[in-house]
Amino acid sequence: MSPLYSIPVKTIDGQPQTLEAYKGKVLLVVNVASKCGLTPQYEGLEKLYESHHARGLEVLGFPANNFKAQEPGSDDEIKAFCSLTYDVKFPLFSKISVVGDDQHPLYAALTRTLPNAEGEGPWRERLTGKGIPVNPVPEVQWNFEKFLINREGQVVGRFAPDVAADDPRLLEAIEAALAT
Repeated sequence: MSPLYSIPVKTIDGQPQTLEAYKGKVLLVVNVASKCGLTPQYEGLEKLYESHHARGLEVLGFPANNFKAQEPGSDDEIKAFCSLTYDVKFPLFSKISVVGDDQHPLYAALTRTLPNAEGEGPWRERLTGKGIPVNPVPEVQWNFEKFLINREGQVVGRFAPDVAADDPRLLEAIEAALAT
């Protein structure tokens, strides 16, 4: 069994869980935020979830307030925002930290396993151009970074924050993971 499946997480409703509940599925793990310029990606992620869920894709949203405090709300506020603004139906989890000394064990495992994100060069340049410090590899760069986990629980893809849900690189990787 993949070690990722045993890492404790909490649902957005505060219920303890592990990713074992999704064993045998293809997972797209995304750190999300409600007040980010990339927040409209919720719409694309929900469309991706709806179109691929029957084939075994789960989009898992992990709210994080690590980047310019762009996810300040409580779990209840985040859940309401996602439901009312983007009609999100994919699973959401309790707010966590994805970088730093308090990094959640899930993100420590994900970043350690796959240190580089596809498409991250332009995103790094954009942050640097705005005078925003860039996290060193393997750290998550910003909200909406995506990790793809295959049916066996192996991290098989990592995508920069600005790689949207309809990006051919992401779609191709999802299709390959779903085909196995």
